Amino acid sequence: MELALVIAVVVIALAFDYTNGFHDAANAIATSVSTRALTPRVALAMAAACNFLGALAGTEVAETVGKGIINTPSGTHGLVVVIAALVGAITWNLITWYFGLPSSSTHALIGGLVGAGLASASTVLWSGIIDKVVIPMVLSPAVGFLGAFLLMVAILWLFRRSNPGKTTRGFRMAQSLSAAAMALGHGLQDAQKTMGVIFLALVTTGHAQQSDGIPLWVKISAATAISLGTYSGGWRIMRTLGRRIIHLDPARGFASEAVSAAVLYVMAIGLHAPVSTTHTITSAVMGAGATKRLSAVRWGVAKGIVTAWVLTIPAAGIVAAAVYGLAHLILE
Repeated sequence: MELALVIAVVVIALAFDYTNGFHDAANAIATSVSTRALTPRVALAMAAACNFLGALAGTEVAETVGKGIINTPSGTHGLVVVIAALVGAITWNLITWYFGLPSSSTHALIGGLVGAGLASASTVLWSGIIDKVVIPMVLSPAVGFLGAFLLMVAILWLFRRSNPGKTTRGFRMAQSLSAAAMALGHGLQDAQKTMGVIFLALVTTGHAQQSDGIPLWVKISAATAISLGTYSGGWRIMRTLGRRIIHLDPARGFASEAVSAAVLYVMAIGLHAPVSTTHTITSAVMGAGATKRLSAVRWGVAKGIVTAWVLTIPAAGIVAAAVYGLAHLILE
């Protein structure tokens, strides 16, 4: 039974990773596609490749998710907790994907872990959640908005006397690099969260120790799942992020992507914090768009997105708690 549950955790975790890929593909490429810097298929292929490379670039975020959110019970009970957390996260991902809302897969997974942890009377590491989740959750969108706004102001000033046509063509080319950097950051952040969950299941059953590194097969499987998910696309969310918030030009697309990528790298490598790529890029798009004029940003759409952000952790947690209740009766 225990081995079957370990296999189930791995399969469900990789399914979450896949949904993360198609749910968050828009994060890396929506701005580049909407400004016609890249064609959709070229953008998706590039994002998939960069997601794969980013997923193999480090394990800091994976270790935070695997060790710093909850202390799961050992054995079968612990595996049921992890399965419930994953199902809660996947359910919320699918709901927000259906409605085209760019919510956070990261916070869906964190909410799932906390909800399943509370329902199972596991130890929830609240200090770690505040330091590594709540503070970065507030900080990264704020930095994304302000950073993109300031970078775009600087671009407008530096290129104020340049030929508009040449400048636009130049920023379309630059967007290829900024979109690649964003996709690399997405892999660095989001694929590692799945690695962390699988590692948590392995530790729970004694197949790995807390002091061990993430096994190579876990890294490769998570990297592959998210890159395949990314290549399958996420057109509903791409339309929201690329067009419904604001019609971006190449310069503003470059500014939002470049700042978002920088935030993701600093949070992952410097602070080991699992931040939301969705929150970061969406806020950066708003910040870059606000340099045009505040009314250019469709704040009604933005309000709906923020509402989804606020609901993500509790909603995924409630689903995870309900799934735990059912699974506990059936599997234990």
